[in-house]
Amino acid sequence: MRLKSCFASACLFLLLSGIVFAQDAKRVLLIAGKPSHPPRMHEFNAGVQLLSECMKGRTDIQVEYVLNGWPKDEAIFDNVSAVVFYMDGGGGHEAVQESGRRLQMIEKLSERGVGIGCMHFAVEIVPNQAGKEFKRWIGGHYEHMFSCNPIWEPVFNSFPDHPIANGVKPFEIKDEWYFNMRFVADIAGNQPGVSENMKFTPILVATPSDDVRDGPYVYPAGPYPHIEANKGRAEAMMWAVERPNGGRGFGFTGGHFHDNWGNESFRKVVLNAMLWLAKVDVPAQGVESVVTKEQLDANLDPKRK
Repeated sequence: MRLKSCFASACLFLLLSGIVFAQDAKRVLLIAGKPSHPPRMHEFNAGVQLLSECMKGRTDIQVEYVLNGWPKDEAIFDNVSAVVFYMDGGGGHEAVQESGRRLQMIEKLSERGVGIGCMHFAVEIVPNQAGKEFKRWIGGHYEHMFSCNPIWEPVFNSFPDHPIANGVKPFEIKDEWYFNMRFVADIAGNQPGVSENMKFTPILVATPSDDVRDGPYVYPAGPYPHIEANKGRAEAMMWAVERPNGGRGFGFTGGHFHDNWGNESFRKVVLNAMLWLAKVDVPAQGVESVVTKEQLDANLDPKRK
């Protein structure tokens, strides 16, 4: 009887301390890229640690992270439910290195139904390197000279009936919000629908002003005639997809400025997406979290001003 009592007490202690995960807890892996850009921009390492901290105490999901690029021990991918990339992209994207070997590994994860998410620069790849893969995994990607990357302040005041939007309140925030993405089947991406057997749902949608469309953009300098030609069109800056095999994906183009994680709705829509990506029920009010200035200042990369 004494042994049973001790065992029960130990289990209660672990449960209350948040150490015990539910037996079916899903593993989500956040992969942060190497340092880039000036301080408080592209703080990938600090960002994934902050998001992981926001999920502490949950028993339905176990969030792990890898810092400074591709995992040295790839066994960490075993039994994951979702992987989120937050890193520099383009030709230097961690996912396209090693002559396609990493792409093949991610493809196998995708075929198993593992969720794939990409944030900010990580949504950009070189089309002939990984365009078809990214369209398959997350529904689209940033394409150099087709998409654009102005720093602006969209107003997000309408959200779809989708778990990722649970509890998200209207907000506006200055960031390097990419738009005019190269979506699957060349859809505009601002309306829900089904394309190539993939269910596509825009999550964060806003209409750039004419000044934003006219540029100049951050890089390369605009304006671009094809961007100006769509004046008045709403643009998707976060979207979610459900793949034919049941796997899920999302793209989020914000995340340039680290301090934006201090905004509750900005943070919540990403935390919700992490749950949804792993097929964990998102609470009706979304993932609740509080972030302090001390937390925002923690784990920043040493950079030159």
